Amino acid sequence: MATTTTAPPGTDTPPAALAGAARPRAVVVLGVLALVLIGLNLRAGITGAAALLHDLQEVLGYGAFVAAVIPSIPTLCFAVAGAATSWLTRRMGVEKAILLALGMLAAGLLVRGIPSTGMLLAGTVAGMSGLAVCNVAMPSFIREHYADRTSLMTALYTVTMTTGATVTAVLVVPVAQALGSASAGVGSIGLLSVAAFLGFLPVALHAHRNATPGRGARISPWPLLRTRKGALLTAIFTLQALLAYAVLSWFPYMLTTTGLTATDSGLMFGLMQLVSVPAGMVLMAIGSRPRMLRPAFYLASVTMLAGIVSLMLLPTALAAVPAVLLGFGLGIFPLVMVMISRSGRTTAETTAMSTLAQSVGYLLATTGPFGMGLLHSATGGWTVPLILLLAIALAQIVVAHLLTARTKP
Repeated sequence: MATTTTAPPGTDTPPAALAGAARPRAVVVLGVLALVLIGLNLRAGITGAAALLHDLQEVLGYGAFVAAVIPSIPTLCFAVAGAATSWLTRRMGVEKAILLALGMLAAGLLVRGIPSTGMLLAGTVAGMSGLAVCNVAMPSFIREHYADRTSLMTALYTVTMTTGATVTAVLVVPVAQALGSASAGVGSIGLLSVAAFLGFLPVALHAHRNATPGRGARISPWPLLRTRKGALLTAIFTLQALLAYAVLSWFPYMLTTTGLTATDSGLMFGLMQLVSVPAGMVLMAIGSRPRMLRPAFYLASVTMLAGIVSLMLLPTALAAVPAVLLGFGLGIFPLVMVMISRSGRTTAETTAMSTLAQSVGYLLATTGPFGMGLLHSATGGWTVPLILLLAIALAQIVVAHLLTARTKP
């Protein structure tokens, strides 16, 4: 990884973009392929477990507290491990940090295949910690390798992210049934992470061979929280993450407990993920136009709000309606990630902003899946948890308005 410097006077082009012109074409192509493979993994391990939560609880026999803890582990790991990513990328370089993270992800997801509550918890912690580093480092990887195509590359990896989540959500229940074990089904997701590790290995090796001696510039992320941009980016990331992971963690379980079979709940979960793929592309297309970033954020936020309302009011037989609306609302993620990718002039600045927004955001977002589980257990229903999600969706509209007030698309 090249040492980060400031952009030449009179230009907004980062040095990474200047260096990118000399990068071999094969490395560029391999980087895109690796980006796709990584994207396929960024939610697969979460949605796969969510689709099997009900079956895993019945087979392994853990109680309500553990059931609430399991879907909370990803966001907690994203906060804790994500906070270390800035330090890790400075010490190792972005590429080697991502490779290490992919190794942790693959190992953790494979360990979840062992039919034990302890292994399920340990594997989830290890895998999600690796995923946390990938989450924070990917905007920096894109900034460093594809600075002139930030929107395109961000759209590509977020689309593949939702594609991987969709396919996993739909197939994991039938795969588990074919294997005769919910644990084996959730463990099989680790094979996808092994593929991502192997796909990214050539990129990391090329970066190692061509590394410039010395460490990259260090920028502490925490002072950025005192800036308007840092505070608002952190706030919007927190709110969308809280909504997304509350929904991703409990939507299929919610449908199962209200009358749908596990297979049908998985299909509705898959539909929600499927809708989020074109939704992200549509919102990116709208937001990239002059003065249309704010309407794009409005559209995503209002649709998420409508999905929560429909989940509260409509019968389970019409579960496809909230699935579609919530799926479209999840399309806000690419918009947020593009803003983070463009938030600094250098890789170090982008990494610092990404570390701040994601570590703080995910730490606070942990209350979403954990709180949903506890409130459901305490009240015996989903009305109170959904009312709280409704309030968060309203807050997201307000923050989106403030964020886009002085931001150019």
